[in-house]
Amino acid sequence: MGYYDHFDASTDFRKHPEKYRVGRGEQGVLMVEPYKSEILPHWRFKTPEIAKVSCQKISEMFEEYRKQDDFVGMDMARKYIQMGYTRARRYANYKGGKKYKDADKTERHDRQIDEEKAASAQIFKKRWDEIREDEDYLSRKKAHQKQYG
Repeated sequence: MGYYDHFDASTDFRKHPEKYRVGRGEQGVLMVEPYKSEILPHWRFKTPEIAKVSCQKISEMFEEYRKQDDFVGMDMARKYIQMGYTRARRYANYKGGKKYKDADKTERHDRQIDEEKAASAQIFKKRWDEIREDEDYLSRKKAHQKQYG
């Protein structure tokens, strides 16, 4: 059971940032509102051109959340950028994005590199790396974790 499993789907994390936990990786990316509804419509990676527009828009949202002193929004934008990388990478490595042949996840498909998806992944990876080195973001993250856990 994940951290966000016990929240009511109607929780507004903008109004209740104390309920937000940074979590690992992309945890909570499809559950934390209103951010999911704001960011998800812009998240795309089918081609490098689409990924570039998507990454730029989500980066702009990250900066707007920063201006609003909204760490939860910043972190959610970071998660979508990270997920842009990981999902595009998965689709770059495995046709249809399916890594395993079976539900038990014991037998993997052979890797078939899709250069277009790999290029999409790199667009998101570059921005994700920038965010992970952003001193302001990191200090806000540390402050949020110290204050709320």
